[in-house]
Amino acid sequence: RVRNEHVGFIFQNFQLMPTLTAIENVMVPLELRKEKNIRPRALELLGKVGLANRAHHYPVQLSGGEQQRVSMARAFITNPKILFADEPTGNLDEEASNNVVKLLFDLNMQAGTTLVLVTHNLELAAQTHRIIRLKGGKLISDHNPAAHVG
Repeated sequence: RVRNEHVGFIFQNFQLMPTLTAIENVMVPLELRKEKNIRPRALELLGKVGLANRAHHYPVQLSGGEQQRVSMARAFITNPKILFADEPTGNLDEEASNNVVKLLFDLNMQAGTTLVLVTHNLELAAQTHRIIRLKGGKLISDHNPAAHVG
């Protein structure tokens, strides 16, 4: 229950249900809550990630980047308090990546969502409020990049 109501996940391998369309995949978390009238919200989120025109396609009909954006829309639909994102831009072209990053940070700011972002992209990491670096499972640094800006 806590996971479905307060936590969102964006997995590196998408975790989409192959027998559901993009919009159906996005609606799953709210269907589990037995919420009503969720299709318009799902379509709105697909629009925000640039996939409104692909709402009725199955995962096999979508590119890897499109599948990742569907998984992002699914994570956002619950307005989570905390969002875990594992390489959310890893399979996206530059334009889609920029849109996804903007959406991630908008959710973080507007909804007060805590974003835990795992990335190897140093430019993306530099846009965050805090960077925790791990190596071999051990903490090697913890700093606030904004504190170092002139």
